[in-house]
Amino acid sequence: MNNIYIPPVVKNLLIINILFFAATYLLTNLHLDDLLAVYYFDSPKFEIWQPISYMFMHGNLAHIFFNMFALYSFGSILEQRWGAKKFLIFYFVTGLGALFLQWAVQAYEVHQILGTFTAGNKLSLSDLYNATDASPAKVKTLFGIYFGGMLGASGAIFGLLVAFGMLYPNAELMIMFIPVPVKAKYIIPVYILIELTLGVAEIAGDSVAHYAHLGGALIGFILVKIWKDKNDTFYTLYE
Repeated sequence: MNNIYIPPVVKNLLIINILFFAATYLLTNLHLDDLLAVYYFDSPKFEIWQPISYMFMHGNLAHIFFNMFALYSFGSILEQRWGAKKFLIFYFVTGLGALFLQWAVQAYEVHQILGTFTAGNKLSLSDLYNATDASPAKVKTLFGIYFGGMLGASGAIFGLLVAFGMLYPNAELMIMFIPVPVKAKYIIPVYILIELTLGVAEIAGDSVAHYAHLGGALIGFILVKIWKDKNDTFYTLYE
């Protein structure tokens, strides 16, 4: 264990995420999960700090564990390759990209129901129902958009997954429930396709922000295409 090296940005991101998670459950009177999650830009619950703070919030132990495990596993390699500054830029830009795609999808849904991207002052469930000829199901969709917050580092994590798959396509990964190692260039595209399918399907009861995951993956792909340098020694070592 003494030989484990965690580069500085990954280490600090791990610490901050864990501190935020602990504070959420220890300081329940502050309602941090409500204050620091991010809401639709037209929501009365939206605050200017939320596009950053939401990346450090998690809903439960499994959520933070798998995100932090992926951050350590893939982020450590990418930070050593890119350096601290470039890695930090990548992490936050993909996290913001995740949010913007989620907002774009929500804006489209709002427009389909109301004909505009904003609800004005019609923000209670009864007001929305009385102000539109939409079905109760669509009114509940609107209410969920306006009063349902999004939290988690998953968008940035998906950016890291895509970056790792592009830069180290032949790296073999052990995947839960698959008894043999699978190369990154095979498993990561499948994972992205599953997210796309689940996002389009809109399964009832599914509270995962699949489009946010796809937004992080898309921005991660674009950044790696811009930054990629196949001639560095670190790439050759893992390739």
